[in-house]
Amino acid sequence: MQIKRREVGLTVDHSLMRLYVVEPVVPGQYPGILFYSDIYQLGGPILRLADRLAGYGYVVAAPEIFHRLEPIGTVIEPNDLGRLRGNDAASRTAVAEYDADAAAALAWLQFSDAVTPGQLGTMGFCIGGHLACRAALNPVVKAAVCCYPTGIHSGRLGKDRADTLERLGEIAARLLLVFGDQDPHVPAEGRDTILNTLATAGVDHKTLIYPANHTFMRDDGYRYDPAATDAAWGEMITFLADSFGIAAPLS
Repeated sequence: MQIKRREVGLTVDHSLMRLYVVEPVVPGQYPGILFYSDIYQLGGPILRLADRLAGYGYVVAAPEIFHRLEPIGTVIEPNDLGRLRGNDAASRTAVAEYDADAAAALAWLQFSDAVTPGQLGTMGFCIGGHLACRAALNPVVKAAVCCYPTGIHSGRLGKDRADTLERLGEIAARLLLVFGDQDPHVPAEGRDTILNTLATAGVDHKTLIYPANHTFMRDDGYRYDPAATDAAWGEMITFLADSFGIAAPLS
């Protein structure tokens, strides 16, 4: 589908949070997806993923996750300095602030005329994978795609400890977790901790593990794996379509 893009501003805790919104050009109602970036915010690689998802028939809303600390429109460069800057911003944002942002963005999607009532999901990458999982604690979320989600197994997310692992049993949404088996940030033991917790809690989930590294879907980095990305993307689109009870477009 052809897509169109726009910018939306939401005020959360007296801070302006920009949402990058992309949706099909054809008028109608589509499932809404709260779409989370990695620590570098809304740069080209993340926007291309958001655009791609919207083209399959979704209203995608991507927030600037560090809006309390960075000027609106800030893209953090994916280099050594940017890594320090992004991780610092992550560590200075309270878990409750991330939760407030999720609630605000989901509420915006929920009341958008372009979103099918009751059809909300989340998707995210790296820290965004954790945020997508955590946002799925909200009962309005029906499906969550969490790509190489960092910090769930260790409780690391913001400046205080995240209780996401302990709360996984509260999730009513379907979960799809995507990992690379060479990911140093979510090693095998951390991955097992997450999956064992989900299984024990009886959460409806599916796991995909690829012979790939961390951030293997980010197309500007040395860890980019096009084949693994395409394979994962097909699974992700099918998972979302099944979760929302819609026909999966050709991938």
